[in-house]
This record gives sequence, C-alpha cells and structure tokens, in this order.
Amino acid sequence: MQKNSFSAVRIAKLAAVAALYVALTYALGFMSYGNIQFRVAEALMLLCFYKKDYGIALTLGCFIANIFSPMMLMDMVFGTLATVLAVLLIFISPNLYIASLAPVLTNAVIVGIELTVAFKTPFWLNAIEVAAGEFVCVSIVGVILFKLLEKNAGFMRLVTE
Repeated sequence: MQKNSFSAVRIAKLAAVAALYVALTYALGFMSYGNIQFRVAEALMLLCFYKKDYGIALTLGCFIANIFSPMMLMDMVFGTLATVLAVLLIFISPNLYIASLAPVLTNAVIVGIELTVAFKTPFWLNAIEVAAGEFVCVSIVGVILFKLLEKNAGFMRLVTE
C-alpha cells in the first residue's frame, strides 16, 4: 500500500475532524453565524498546517455546518469557498502564525461580501466584524492551543500520521 493512501484509520480521523467542526459550530450556533461571529471550530483550520488532508475534512465540515446557517444556501456556497481558499493559503504558509491569518482574510472578504449582498450592510463593516471574530478564534485561541499541543508528542503523532 502506498504511504499517501487513505487508510481506514486516516478516513476515521478525517471524519472525526469534520464531525467536530459541525458539532462545535452547531452547538455554539448563537455565535457561529452572522456578521459578528465567533466560530470556535475555525481553530481546527490550523490542522491543515500540520497535514494537508485535513483540508478535506474541514471543507466538508464547513459545508455541513453551513446547512444550519440562517443564510443556508449562500453560506453553503460562499462560506465553503472561503474555507477552501483558506486551506490553500494555509498549505503554503511558512509558519503557524501566518497560517492563522488565512481564514481571517478569506472569511473577511468572502463572507463580508455575502453579508453585504444579503443584508445590504456596508462591506467594510461586515469584513471587519467577520475578521475580528476569525482573528480571536483562529489567530489567538487556535494558535495558543496548537502551540501548546505541539509540545505533546502523542498529539503530534496522532495529527501527522
């Protein structure tokens, strides 16, 4: 079997990450959707920095979580697009700090436009509000969490194998 092939264990890990993203977003729905959003599950985006195939899980998780959004169809398309672009930017990021800015930027622009179209509110206000929530959840909470977890050899083996 090839080293890069998807084993049952790897598929189960990816499914667990997708499910965790959906569960966190849905359980914290009161703060996961809208122009001021703190989508805690976005911290999981940093998994892509350690192993690229988490991008599949997080894209799927975002798509499913956005089914429960008040802007369902728009969020399913454009929110998921923001995630795909963030994943691609994380792949090329030189360090975790830069990687953490990818979801902040992609969501600020794409979700900012989405909110402007849906609610006729100013783009820059929407972009700043979305970016602020993403920055807190990914660039602060996510980076602190993953920097602490990097020190745990067992966790790093689990994530990178």
